[in-house]
Amino acid sequence: MFELATQFNLDLIDWFLISLCGVIIGMSKTGVPGISMIVIPTLAYIFGGKQSTGILLPILIMADFFAVRYYHRHADWKHLLKLLPWALGGVLVAMWTGEQVDDKQFKHLIAITVFASIGLMIWRDRKKEQIIPSTWWFAALMGTAGGFATMIGNAAGPIFSIYLLAMHLPKNKFIGTGAWFYLIINLSKFPLHVGVWKTINWSTLTIDIVTLPVIALGAWLGVKVVKRIPENTYRWFVIIITILSAFLLLI
Repeated sequence: MFELATQFNLDLIDWFLISLCGVIIGMSKTGVPGISMIVIPTLAYIFGGKQSTGILLPILIMADFFAVRYYHRHADWKHLLKLLPWALGGVLVAMWTGEQVDDKQFKHLIAITVFASIGLMIWRDRKKEQIIPSTWWFAALMGTAGGFATMIGNAAGPIFSIYLLAMHLPKNKFIGTGAWFYLIINLSKFPLHVGVWKTINWSTLTIDIVTLPVIALGAWLGVKVVKRIPENTYRWFVIIITILSAFLLLI
């Protein structure tokens, strides 16, 4: 612990913020979506932009396992399988462009995409006839954008939330489908961070392991919070949190 503190210049406030990030990630993975977006600027402040993505990814993967363990039976594989190939393609595009464009430009583009998608989704909801987007192009757009966003800044949450909300999935299916999606995508990103971007090593993994107990605490809190939110309220709760999360990408 002391060696890590020396290597990354970590003080007690930094460790407190890292632990708080673990709790927030745990809650976001078990049903409180969007709140994890605050983790991205927090870790970037502590570790720097690109390095923070390598710190955050294993934390997300550990939290993904908690989410899948609890909600695995609720996944809607029909929508998931439509999205995954496009998302994996977006990851590969982001891996290349990550060396060409700075992180700030990426985050601005992602935020604009999120705002446009939210506006479209709310417009559809206000129409009397419920128009579900054509599956191939909508899955392609959201999947590619989500894959790109998750590789650049682990920021696919708002984009993927828009896709599932547009599909009008019930609360538990929304969470279960998201849990499997993030686990698969994040595991696919791991070797790219190790071998290509070199943002994951034994030192960063040690920091991630230290956060495991607080991730578990956050996962438990997330489950408790979701049970208290009615179905209709939950949908608007996700929309509002997603909008706030997109604003964070612009900061």
